[in-house]
Amino acid sequence: MSKLSRAAATSQTLSLVAMEEASRLGLREADLEHLLLALVVSDQPAGVALRSTGITLADARTAVESLHSEQLASLGISTGLPDAGRIVSHETGGYEWTRRASDIIGRAAGRGRAGDAAAVLRELLAEPSGLVTDLLERLGTTPQQVLAELARAEAEPRPRQARPRARGVATGAVETFVPASVDEVWALVSAPGRVPEWYPSIASVETAGSGEETTWAARTSTTDSSGKPLRVRPDRLRCQVELVDVTPRTRVRWRFTYPDAAVRRPVVVEIALAPTAGGTQVSVVQTWVRSTGWRAVVAAPLRPLQRALLWLAASQTGHAISRAFRQPHLPADRDSASYPQE
Repeated sequence: MSKLSRAAATSQTLSLVAMEEASRLGLREADLEHLLLALVVSDQPAGVALRSTGITLADARTAVESLHSEQLASLGISTGLPDAGRIVSHETGGYEWTRRASDIIGRAAGRGRAGDAAAVLRELLAEPSGLVTDLLERLGTTPQQVLAELARAEAEPRPRQARPRARGVATGAVETFVPASVDEVWALVSAPGRVPEWYPSIASVETAGSGEETTWAARTSTTDSSGKPLRVRPDRLRCQVELVDVTPRTRVRWRFTYPDAAVRRPVVVEIALAPTAGGTQVSVVQTWVRSTGWRAVVAAPLRPLQRALLWLAASQTGHAISRAFRQPHLPADRDSASYPQE
């Protein structure tokens, strides 16, 4: 991945999480503390470093709320802050960075810097206001300790699963850290009735049956997360969801097919889980079957765009899985007939 691509991907991921954290508090601007919260759940070495000092997302949120309350008290305001609510930024929109937070992300991608989450964390730790240092002290650590852990995390090789290229398919893949146990994440991604919680294009899955089936009828989403209508082709309103392969608590592969479409090109989503410090490392691989014949020749110039769209789709899926466990209350499992664990 080039520096430009890495910086863009890092900025997008951190922005999504930081603005979600701001939205929990009814804010429309994400500031330094929200950037720190986003880094805590980053799958990159920056997140590993912060979690290695013992920081959890729950503790970091508590530290931020405590700091805000003390700041209000120092101004003579005793009413306090409203309780944090749900993440709603994906439903409402209109969020942005404060100037100083935006400057940090910009400097992290400047000359001589990598533009990744580690560069953002270094810039954040060097920020002169003292806000981040205060938060780290509340969390029982210091910028120096975090930097030492960051150096260790960057020195350790990061194993990546080999994904051989297959003829006739296009693939996008992302890694995501989820602040929940493997068992909790598995209960979400392995149950057909819970597919709409992490796969945005599916609105509902019909799961009533014997419990032994591996294919289910589904309906495509006709509105986005904010309730705005989406343009959906009539032949894409019905979807068939199929469980292709499953290794309990480790890997699940789903296939999505549109039975009314004249040309049926399935989308396959594979989700792999691995335990890691503070939660679960989730790998999402999304695959499309490419066109064949003359359509393949016509579509060839669009393959770079196709790869970018696949990466974006896989990223949205990974992010939705993570967000499900960062909400105040995870919805109860709507499909108790999850697959047996070994």
